[in-house]
Amino acid sequence: MATPLELIDRARTLAEAAGRSDLHRRLTLARDRVQAPSVRVLVVGEPKQGKSQLVNALVGAPVCPVADDVATVVPTVIREGDSPRAALVHAAAGPDGRAPSPAEATLERTPVPIESLTARTTRGAADGDDGRQLVRAEVELPRRFLSGGLELVDTAGVGGIGTGHSLQTVELLPSAHAVIVVSDASQEYTGPEMAFIRQAVALCPTVVFAVTKTDVCPSWRSIVELDRGHLQRERIEAPLFPVSASLGVLAVQHKDAELHAESGLAPLADHLRREVLERAGALRQRATVHDLTSVTEQLTLSLRAELTALEDPAGNAALVAELDQARTRVEELRRRSSRWQQMLSDGVTDLMADIDYDLRDRSRVIIREAEEAIDARDPGPIWAEFTEWLDERLAAAVTDSYVWAGQRSEYLAECVVEQFARDGGVAAPDLDIGTAREALGALVDVGGIDDGYLPVRERLLIGLRGSYTGVLMTGLVTSLAGLAVINPLSLAVGVVLGRKAYQDDKAARRQRRQSEAKVIVRRHLDEVVFQIGKQLKDRLRLVQRTLRDLITDTVDELSRTLADAVSAAQRSTKAAAAERTGRMRSVRAQLDLLDRFGTEVARLEAAPAALS
Repeated sequence: MATPLELIDRARTLAEAAGRSDLHRRLTLARDRVQAPSVRVLVVGEPKQGKSQLVNALVGAPVCPVADDVATVVPTVIREGDSPRAALVHAAAGPDGRAPSPAEATLERTPVPIESLTARTTRGAADGDDGRQLVRAEVELPRRFLSGGLELVDTAGVGGIGTGHSLQTVELLPSAHAVIVVSDASQEYTGPEMAFIRQAVALCPTVVFAVTKTDVCPSWRSIVELDRGHLQRERIEAPLFPVSASLGVLAVQHKDAELHAESGLAPLADHLRREVLERAGALRQRATVHDLTSVTEQLTLSLRAELTALEDPAGNAALVAELDQARTRVEELRRRSSRWQQMLSDGVTDLMADIDYDLRDRSRVIIREAEEAIDARDPGPIWAEFTEWLDERLAAAVTDSYVWAGQRSEYLAECVVEQFARDGGVAAPDLDIGTAREALGALVDVGGIDDGYLPVRERLLIGLRGSYTGVLMTGLVTSLAGLAVINPLSLAVGVVLGRKAYQDDKAARRQRRQSEAKVIVRRHLDEVVFQIGKQLKDRLRLVQRTLRDLITDTVDELSRTLADAVSAAQRSTKAAAAERTGRMRSVRAQLDLLDRFGTEVARLEAAPAALS
């Protein structure tokens, strides 16, 4: 049986021979999709749960940083390659010095020694130098596990290291074919973890769960059962694998098959190959079959129309009229303001307004909660804890907006395609929105404020400044009674006034810090809403452009096919008898070739998908 690439190449030859550059371009895109398959699997979870160690164990190489005092802050993409190599991908800063968004960034790939990769992707080392921001790290390894286009992506932890890093992970979820949600066996799923799991299930079609560190947690079996119970209550049907990445790494180092079996990594790896990679291959093969079938039908239509006209010259006028009516309907479908166009335009406009409202509504709720917390206590001493809470609260709210906007965009796309079919259009190919595969640009960090700490020397100076007037005034009054200016009474009054001055200064400084904290929170929320709103609107515009191009190209191809069929039928009436006989023989041969080609395409559709 011919491979998909062989069939696509043969179809391109047929399209080129027929002068159909539009079909040739469509097949070229299909060939690129088949030739360079990519099945992306994200490894996500909270910090310090063993994500990086799990990735290292699956690929059998220490390519992700693992230590108690380091954290993953940028995605690391591991894919198959001929030899081990690594590269850092930076985004050059804009002219104003700010970090650009992924849509407008100019990416620069810098090869680095693979041994130094882990030291270059941790916090601090990942900060951009020369105005560049580190976007991701890329690794290629000659591993059979990664064959067929499988890509593992080690992501930054969700929660605990800032809003920006959490949202980078969420931004990548729609681009993934599958997600591995990692949690260690020290405790059952927490509330924030379950919230993220619900978001991941909403954004990604395939979710797998891994419970790590079973080698150091004696009660891991009980934790696994509790986790399964949480998933069942949420009606999430997905496999859960208890694993020990540390044992897996040791098994690779010592080439110990028994230790590898004890680690539990084999069932997880088999599931990724069987359920994720093969399923993605089946979807890719279905899209290829759709393209090949559509091209074959369009090439056949013109030839059959010409053959019918050649075989029955008397009925040629009726055939031309029928084809011309079909072409007119397609032209009207393309020219007129169809309902699918109105639905797309109105839906995009409404969704953009809803995105703005949703983000600002969520930010107003966070601002109210933050200001209540600031008014209740002095923000200076607790600013670190407060900013951590603000990051977590903001990440949760914005992630909910991502999920909501993504679901609305997908629903809008489905409605538009269905409306196009009802308007008289042919069946469109499977919609591939093609979400951005780059992480979200860096967000502005929460600003700092004075912690309110005063050395003893400064406290004494504030008290002395306040007590000076009291001691002097009271001393002058008591001097009339023959007492010294500095006496026990004037000192007592000075102490009271000095204490009051210190308390007043302390209250004023606290009020200043509270006002400053509120301004910082509002400014930070406004910046985050601005950047996230831009990201969501960019994604919505991508949906709009993809739908518009998909439907327009489909209509253009059908219009060109019908126009060619009409032209062929008209030419056949002017041909002489000898020319007609020769042309009939040639057309029948081309139709037989297309029929055999269609049979091979049907055989490909029934065959299991190949992984590579």
